Parts: sequence; structure tokens; C-alpha cells
Amino acid sequence: MIMKKSKIRDLSLWESGEMKIRWVRDHMPLLEVIEKEFVAERPFEGIRIALSVHLEAKTAHLCEVLAAGGAEMFITGSNPLSTQDDVAAALVHEGLNVFAVHGATPEEYEEGLRAVISEGPNIIIDDGGDLVHLIHSEYPELLPGVIGGCEETTTGILRLRAMDRSGELSFPMMLVNDALCKHLFDNRYGTGQSVWDGINRTTNLIVAGKSVVVAGYGWCGKGVAMRAKGLGAEVIVTEVDPIKAMEAVMDGFAVMPMAKAALVGDLFITVTGCEGVIPMDIIRTMKDGAILCNAGHFDVEVDVAGLKKEAVSCRKARTNIDAYTLESGKTVYVLAEGRLVNLAAGDGHPAEIMDMSFAIQALSARYLLEHKGKLSAKLNNVPKEIDERIARLKLNAWGVSIDALTPEQKRYIFG
Repeated sequence: MIMKKSKIRDLSLWESGEMKIRWVRDHMPLLEVIEKEFVAERPFEGIRIALSVHLEAKTAHLCEVLAAGGAEMFITGSNPLSTQDDVAAALVHEGLNVFAVHGATPEEYEEGLRAVISEGPNIIIDDGGDLVHLIHSEYPELLPGVIGGCEETTTGILRLRAMDRSGELSFPMMLVNDALCKHLFDNRYGTGQSVWDGINRTTNLIVAGKSVVVAGYGWCGKGVAMRAKGLGAEVIVTEVDPIKAMEAVMDGFAVMPMAKAALVGDLFITVTGCEGVIPMDIIRTMKDGAILCNAGHFDVEVDVAGLKKEAVSCRKARTNIDAYTLESGKTVYVLAEGRLVNLAAGDGHPAEIMDMSFAIQALSARYLLEHKGKLSAKLNNVPKEIDERIARLKLNAWGVSIDALTPEQKRYIFG
């Protein structure tokens, strides 16, 4: 064991964390292939990578793969409740630099971000945009050393687009979330399963027969709604985008404004990436016993701050469930403090799903190195060849083969 820079909860937890990482290693065959390539090629030799992603076992394995390629890793979490202390300890035991604790205060969370940025990273791997925002706003002297970065999630890409429009973004970013092998699978099937895993293990209540309100019908909302239907719920979708609302109707779901859905919903799940989706004036109209949770990146979709201010009492109803009693006498429940329910109250997406997402991250980071100084655009889509390689690796891991176009068919289609 080589001790490096770190600030974690308890190094003695490392064996438990190593057991979790070993389990996901055995179920992430794409990263296994990429790790072998990285070991042979050492593409990241001499490169410092700052990473802020939900720090659990799958993320830890991505860090191992990048380190196997020669990178010096500086790792922190991307949410105060999603860090798993034993996984952080396992990474430190392996000799990586980790600055993250579960249940971090806002000050501790920011300290972790600062710790990894202050090392002067060459590549940034971000989930939500906190690292990219921080280095631009408070460490401008380090910007010349950044080759580029990769963004994991929808919320982060929205922040990047805003920075790009205002001319603030100083280096190329790979839009990992927009890759087909990311959002079509991670956002839909990963979020769809992991959100319900978090809800069900936290509440221990039945879903069948309940009215479930899903706020937002992007790829994540589609996955959550699909799984809710499969569990026997009556699903209501709320949207601001008329095209997505039309999709929800044609997928067989009821669509209505949140003000109307609030009157009939039993369980509410926000997946929009926007703030103020369920404000207090909506919460006051809900049924007694309504359950609220969020699957968007930041804890701004459900007005938890307003609940804390307005409730006449608050009690811990169960682990990861807070019960707020309003002046009317009604009680509403909030899961995981309004933070990402699938990570704050669960283990996040399945390993096989994150295998694809993190394979894209790893290959996109290498792409940045291979194209250093050549990417004029600040916002870069993941190249089609990376997407297709991931898909073929995944099919191969499943033992699935597909057809190929004949020369005649290629001429017919492409001329």
C-alpha cells in the first residue's frame, strides 16, 4: 500500500470497499477490455486526472482503469450522500488520492472539489459540472494546463452549454451524456431500475395500485415511468415540452400539469434537472401521506428548504425518510433529503449499465489526449466510432452477433 494525499472517513473500511469493487469488476467486461489496452499503452502517463463522480464501486473501478493507463488520479464525489466511505478507503488503500466522505457538509463537499482542482489537472471528468465551474471561477491560473474534460450527466451539459454561450468555457469538453450508448441505456434503463431500487428498499411499500407522478419525460423520466408501469402503478407524467408530453401520451401515460397531478398522486419523482419543480404551493395541496423524491442531479427540484421552513414538525420516519407535518395536519414524506434517490438511498445504476457509460468516459479521455490542441470546438460530441465500438463490445459480451451490410447494400445506401 502506498499512502498518498487523501481525506476520507476511515481507512480501516477498505476491505469492505474492495469486496464491492471486486464484485463490479466481475460484471464490467467492457472496462476489462479497455484496462488491458491501457496497461499495454499507458496513454495517461504523466497526466493528472481530476474526477468528481458519485463515489461508489463502479466509479472506483473507472478510477482503477484510468490509473492502470498511467494517470495520477485525484478523486472526489459529486454528491454529499452518494459517497461510500468503504469504497473511498479501498481506493486510498490502492494508492489513489481521494477526498470524499459520506454525508459531507457543504463545506466538506466544496473542500473535496478544491482539493482535486488545486492539483492542476490535465483532464477533468465531471458529473454535474462542479469541477469545471470551480476551475473557471476560482482557479483561472490552472486553465492553461487543462487539455479537456468529459461530462457525465444532463445537468452538467446544461451548465456547459450556458458557459459556452457566454464565452466562459476555456477548454474542450466531451459530451459523454449525449453519446447514444450512454443516454439510451444509462439514463433509461439504469435510472429506471436504480430509482425504483432506491425507493423500494427505502420505503418497503408496494408500488402496485399507487398513482406515481413522474416529473420530466426525458430519457431518465421514460425509464422511471416504464418501470413504474411494470410494477403496477398508475403513471402520470408532467412536462413543459409539448413534444415529450405527446410522447408520454402515446406511450400510454396520463399527462397533466403538476398542480392537477398533486391532488391525486401518491408518490412523486422529479427527473428534470431544473429547480422548483415541486414548490410549496403544490406540496400544500397533496394528499396526506404523499411521498416525494428526486432523481435529478441537484437537490433543487423538490422544495425541501420550503418544507423545513413551513412544517410545524419534522421527524425521522425511517432511514432516509423525513416526515414533515404541515399546519393543515397533513404529513408528507421526503426520501434522501431530496437528493438523488438512486444513489443517496441505493447503490446507483447496475454495474452492467455503468460499464458502458464509464467505457465511454475512459475512451473519451483518451480521445482528448490523442487530439490535444486539435479540437477547436468547446463542446464535442463523442465520436460515432467510440459509440459503435462500445456497442459491439457489449454485444460480444452478451454473445450476440449481428449482420453486416454487403458491398452491394453499401453501394445502394451510400452510393
